[in-house]
Amino acid sequence: MTIQRMDNVAIVVDDLDAAVAFFTELGMELEGKGQVEGIWADRTVGLDGVRSDIAVLRTPDGHSKLELTKYHTPAASGAEPENPPPNTLGLHRVMFAVDDIDDTVARLRAHGAELLGEVAQYESTFRLCYLRGPAGIIVALAEQIG
Repeated sequence: MTIQRMDNVAIVVDDLDAAVAFFTELGMELEGKGQVEGIWADRTVGLDGVRSDIAVLRTPDGHSKLELTKYHTPAASGAEPENPPPNTLGLHRVMFAVDDIDDTVARLRAHGAELLGEVAQYESTFRLCYLRGPAGIIVALAEQIG
């Protein structure tokens, strides 16, 4: 048996509203918000006393989703180091295709995003960059040019 699809990527954040604002500025659409708690949540994630708020955002094409989670209990634990470099083991980054990388970077900077390097060109096909968004998330952007 094979999987049916990848449903979403979940990211734990410390400021849910700021993270939602960041990803909606990027162009994602808020699908909904809700609270998660109860014995089923505890059993699913393997923690006791789970109480969290979530926001689900989808890409404009409707094929991909992010689930942003703000844990109230138990409190979220910080990653070490706080802003790990791109070569850290584990979830690496989330990448989005964009129409105008310069405009997108400028809009996201207003939400606290910082470039990790610079906007670079790969051959004559793509302009690419990595930036750090809310909760230290590395977001990659790619603009097709060729």
